[in-house]
Amino acid sequence: MDSAQLNYTTTEKELLAIVFSLEKFCSYLLGSKVIIFSDHATLQFLLKKSDVKPRLIWWMLLLQEFYIEIRDNKGVENLVADHLSRIERESDPMPI
Repeated sequence: MDSAQLNYTTTEKELLAIVFSLEKFCSYLLGSKVIIFSDHATLQFLLKKSDVKPRLIWWMLLLQEFYIEIRDNKGVENLVADHLSRIERESDPMPI
């Protein structure tokens, strides 16, 4: 993540990870149902919210290209991903 992305809220960081993954594997995922498991239940409601930042609007437009379903995955059931998402990064992060 770059320096600006480090200042995103937790919800924005979770959504950034989803957007990055979908963009990266777009050619494989278009036309298929994509089920996203996340322990951040806010993401489900964020996609239905109308008053959001322009950055989030752009991300939501990108997500609409895919047939996605976001499922809640409790953090207690997802310990490895929770741990990996909290690891401190080196001072020279790779930009997304």
